Amino acid sequence: MNETQNVKITNADPSALGLFGLAMVTLVASSQKLGLTSGVAFIIPWAIFLGAFAQLFACINDSKRNNVFGTTAFGGFAFFWLGVALSWLIQLGVFGEALAANVDVKQLGFAFIGYLIFTIFMTIGAMETNKVLFIIFVLIDFLFIGLSLSTFGIYHEAAHTFAAFSELGIAIVSFYGSAACVLNGHFGREFLPQGKPFGIFKK
Repeated sequence: MNETQNVKITNADPSALGLFGLAMVTLVASSQKLGLTSGVAFIIPWAIFLGAFAQLFACINDSKRNNVFGTTAFGGFAFFWLGVALSWLIQLGVFGEALAANVDVKQLGFAFIGYLIFTIFMTIGAMETNKVLFIIFVLIDFLFIGLSLSTFGIYHEAAHTFAAFSELGIAIVSFYGSAACVLNGHFGREFLPQGKPFGIFKK
């Protein structure tokens, strides 16, 4: 008699690590936009390892949990930070002077617009997760609005400052979100409130 056994593998929620990666890279990057630090050389490692790899890890593990929203969110922003890090490396001349001389920063502006579109529809999805995640996405919307305007030279200084404070806000709320994911799961109760979904769209 042949018996079939189904083995279910349970994956831990990777959101805490993904949000921590987002918090770290935006904290470091916002310090440069706010004028507290200068240059991007020491932002690049954090963009690659925390902004990209930590969120990519969360993306892959969310896909194993059949979480389309988490997979898309973490994956989309992981590749964003890889793209930004590579853009900075090109601009710094790491891949040669010819490539650096061919840079048109407005192409980054179009990339920021693309990510603004992406973030807007992800913000709608975040309304049915929790309010902490929704606030993070709203702040990311603000960041891309500021980055898009400043990159195209529209109200450059004001837009740049708007982007800087939005990015700092993302870091602060993401640290809280990461802590909530870890401690709520660890203690088996709502240690840090995240806010219930809005309950508007989801059946």
